Amino acid sequence: MTEAAIEVKGLSFGYGQTPVLEEVSVAFPANRFSVLLGRNGSGKSTLFNIVAGLQKYKKGSVKLMGKERSNMSFSDCARVLGFLPQFHKSVFPFQVKDVVLTGRAAFSVFSPGKSDREKVVQAIEELGISHLADRPYTELSGGEQQLVMIARVLVQHPRIILLDEPTNHLDVYYQTYVLEKLKKLTENNLTVIAIMHDPNMAFLYADQCYFMKNRTVVMPSIEPDNHADTFLEYVYDVRFTTVMVNNKLMVVPKV
Repeated sequence: MTEAAIEVKGLSFGYGQTPVLEEVSVAFPANRFSVLLGRNGSGKSTLFNIVAGLQKYKKGSVKLMGKERSNMSFSDCARVLGFLPQFHKSVFPFQVKDVVLTGRAAFSVFSPGKSDREKVVQAIEELGISHLADRPYTELSGGEQQLVMIARVLVQHPRIILLDEPTNHLDVYYQTYVLEKLKKLTENNLTVIAIMHDPNMAFLYADQCYFMKNRTVVMPSIEPDNHADTFLEYVYDVRFTTVMVNNKLMVVPKV
């Protein structure tokens, strides 16, 4: 049985009287690339914010590698979980290597040493962006900036990485490049979980796909004989035609 990197049970959350999550229960397996899909407003980002510790929860359980999230200190969580939110912007022309180095702040007390800088070099090399190390971050393309921010998460050496829409606003080249790199990371005992909008890209690269609908997670198996088109129509409120391409499920809206 595969170990759960993140296990959520009976999680409910709301803003004031407005419910956002209702009785969410889901387990994301360790050392796999999982993708969470669903319509805008279904609660995906809120779920990630709670797992990352940006929102406090009162009802339900959230465990990271078997430990209750609410009982973990900031430094303990930083050693387990790295989080890349949907929006990030630097207005200062810091060099790429210095932007990545800020990911070590939780461990170096803002006084980075040789070990911290070695981890920066390693993360940059792992993502294939060594040629950008001395470039100002603000001069990079959107795809290059996204890779830099992923490297910034990697230098934490976490066991789990959460990414909220890592391919948003990227062209096809960088979408595939980023997803290939994320998939590759799981070969090094790293768990990667991402929110995505495009089910086709998710089906191509993810080991497991999960879906949110009506403020909770719904997840049937996606196989050609399991009425996948009907399920996806339920999730997205759009009629789909499904086809198999190289043993991968692909969908297109019906016109």
